[in-house]
Amino acid sequence: MTQTTEAGATAPAAGRRVTPTGRLILPADADRADWLTARRNGIGSSDIAAILGISRYGNALSVWHDKTGGLPLESDDSEPALWGRAFEETVAREWARRNRSVVRRVGLVQNTDRPWQMCTLDRRVLKCPLADGEEKCAVEIKCRDKMKASQFRAGVADDVLVQTLHQADTCGYDHMHAAVLIGGNDYRQYVIRVRDHAQLVADLRAAGERAWQQITDRRPPVLAADADPDVLLDLYEQLHPTRAGAVDITRDVDTQDAVGDYLDAHNDYAEAERRKKAAKARILAGLGGAEAATVLGKDFVSLDEQHREWTDTKRLAERWPDAYADCVEDRVSRRLNIPRSVREEHNA
Repeated sequence: MTQTTEAGATAPAAGRRVTPTGRLILPADADRADWLTARRNGIGSSDIAAILGISRYGNALSVWHDKTGGLPLESDDSEPALWGRAFEETVAREWARRNRSVVRRVGLVQNTDRPWQMCTLDRRVLKCPLADGEEKCAVEIKCRDKMKASQFRAGVADDVLVQTLHQADTCGYDHMHAAVLIGGNDYRQYVIRVRDHAQLVADLRAAGERAWQQITDRRPPVLAADADPDVLLDLYEQLHPTRAGAVDITRDVDTQDAVGDYLDAHNDYAEAERRKKAAKARILAGLGGAEAATVLGKDFVSLDEQHREWTDTKRLAERWPDAYADCVEDRVSRRLNIPRSVREEHNA
């Protein structure tokens, strides 16, 4: 039984082996909601990067909540994600053209011996330029902002290295390719060989097995103290989009300590801002009417003009009420509030 792809080629049915050690779970043209649901049954290549703490989009705790159903099914409609999907086919075709190769979309693949280990290959390589035409690899497609170019100076970025090695281990490949488009016009390609990263591959497999056991046991992971707070704040917003009521933290010493740490950081920030303003005043006094200063003929400090768009919403509402109603939204956010009595007791 086969399925016809949009390119007119045939793709194997779900359940059939499509790589040396991988079987197909869902074809590439499967409904996105079905794919998002199916990938919760294992650890994928983007999950392993998050588990290791090198992902922009999550960490071990967010992966745990996702796999156990605590988070809504992912729906990344951001501009980077939109253009990344739009350019994927173009970059894949360019890689194939430059390497005189043939690539094909696959879908969600599961390791035959380790069912928890999954990946979605961007393109399976049917004619590898490094393997005398035999299929032993796939190509990972990435579109990155130009500000990330330095991450690819000495090879692929760490998260891409981890993802491609996880894919190779899942599928039984001895190497992977990566095609990266940076800033929309800087194309780069790399080869990642499993033998060059044997210990890392073993570590990735162990980390994945440990994470999947925690998911199976419904035992959330304990994050490192230096876990990215931005990722955590985003996670808790997703977990609790609406809030109500109060919780008693009389016996929750950790949360009470966190309130103290927050107040200490706030006080440090306020003091630092005061010192910055005082120092700026002294600099301006030294500049007098000049806009810059030098030391031994070299630039030392300057006042540079900055321009930014600003909208007078009050005037807009008065003169063009329809435009105001069409463009201005009332967005609700939450500000962490600590009562004055608590602040004073802490600072006493």
